[in-house]
Amino acid sequence: MRTRWEQAEGSGRRRAGALAVFGLLLAGCSTGGMGTAEPPMAALAPAPGQSQGQIRAPVKIALLLPLGGMGETAAIAKGMKQGAEMALFELNDPNVELITKDDGGTAAGARAAADAAIKEGAEIIVGPLLSQSVTGVAPVARQANVPVLAFSNNSQVAGQGIYLLSFLAEQEAERIVSFAAAQGKRRFAALIPDDAYGAVVEAAFRQAVQRNGGSVAVVERYPLAANGMLAPAKRVVEAIKTAEEQMVPIDALFLPGGPEALPQIGPVIAYSGLDTTKVKLLGTSAWDFPAIARDAAFVGGWYPSPDPIAWRSFAERFAKTFGTAPPRIASVAYDAVGFAIGLSSNPPGARFTLANLTRANGFSGVDGIVRFGANGLSERGLGVLEVQKFGSAVIDGAPTSFEATKVSAAQQTVR
Repeated sequence: MRTRWEQAEGSGRRRAGALAVFGLLLAGCSTGGMGTAEPPMAALAPAPGQSQGQIRAPVKIALLLPLGGMGETAAIAKGMKQGAEMALFELNDPNVELITKDDGGTAAGARAAADAAIKEGAEIIVGPLLSQSVTGVAPVARQANVPVLAFSNNSQVAGQGIYLLSFLAEQEAERIVSFAAAQGKRRFAALIPDDAYGAVVEAAFRQAVQRNGGSVAVVERYPLAANGMLAPAKRVVEAIKTAEEQMVPIDALFLPGGPEALPQIGPVIAYSGLDTTKVKLLGTSAWDFPAIARDAAFVGGWYPSPDPIAWRSFAERFAKTFGTAPPRIASVAYDAVGFAIGLSSNPPGARFTLANLTRANGFSGVDGIVRFGANGLSERGLGVLEVQKFGSAVIDGAPTSFEATKVSAAQQTVR
C-alpha cells in the first residue's frame, strides 16, 4: 500500500508499503512540519490473486482538508485525515495511493491543491470540508472530469460532479419532523442560529413541517456572539407558555444546535420551567455528542442519526490507534475513502463514473447507507435517537436498504 501526505506549501512526503509500518507512519504524520527526506519506498505487495507481474498502476485518491493552523477547524481536519488513513489501512488495498493536501480553508488554496493533485494523477477528490473551498475546487475538477466527494453541508455547492457526503439540513429536518408528526406533533416552534446554516435549516424546517401537515407557531434566531441566544431563548419559551395559556399548545421545539450552543440553551429551558414532557425537544445530528445528557433539559429529546453501533466500533478503533477520541465527522472521511477504494477495483475509465457514484443501491459505511443523486446531493438512511440519562437510544431504526421507508415507525406512538 502506498500513501503520500503532502502540504500544499511543501513537498515533504511519507510513503509506506505495508500495514506493519502503520504506527510509524502515523507518528510521522502527527508532527506539525514535514521533512524533505524521502525514505526508501517498500515494494508493492500484489493483491489477492495477483502475481508480482500483474500489479497495476496505483489508483490515486486525493484528500483535501484545511490542515494548517491550530484552531478548531484544523483539529477537526486532522481527525478527518486520520479517519481517512484508517480506511486506507483497514481496507489494505495495495493498489491505492492516498494523496493528502492542505487546502488552506480558502477557495484559492483549495483550487491550487486540487490542481496539484490532479496533475499528480488523482482520479477522485475526497473533500474539501468548507463550502468556499468546494467552490474553489469545482471548476478545476470539472475541467479534468474528476469527481469530488465533498464534506460541506451547503447544498448550493453540489452538482456537476460535486457530491456532498455530509449530513444535509434538508434531510435531517424532514426525518425528525416527519417522525414527530407521526407521533402526533402538529404545532412547532424553533430556536435557530442566525447564520448561513441557520437560514438553510430554517427553510428546511418550515418546508418539512408543511409537508407533514403541521404549522410553525414561532421561530426565533439567535446571534453567534457569546450569550447571544439568551434573549431569543427566553422569547421562544414565553411564546410556548402563552400558546398553552391560550389553549393552542405548541407540541415541539426544534433546536438545531450542537455542543457549542446547547449548554447555554439548556439552563434557560430548565429555569423557565418549560415542561419538556409536553413540548418535545427536537434536534439534528449535531446533538450526537457524549455530554448532551449532562443537561437534564435535553433528556427525552429526539434527533436524527445513523445507527450508533457502527460508529461506536469505529470510535473505539480510532481511539486505540490514535490515542484520542475522533471528531464526529471523522467517520464521514473514513466512509468517503472507503467508497472510493471500493470503486477503484474497476478498470481505468470505469471507476468513478456517474453511473457508479449514483447507483440506486448506494453505499454502506460507518454512518449507514447513503446514495448520491445526479444533482450531487446525498440521501442517507437515518434513524431517530432519544437522549437518555446515560447516552442515547434508538427509538426508530435507520433503514438498512433504500427499499425501506423513511419513517419505519410511523404507526407507533412514542412517549
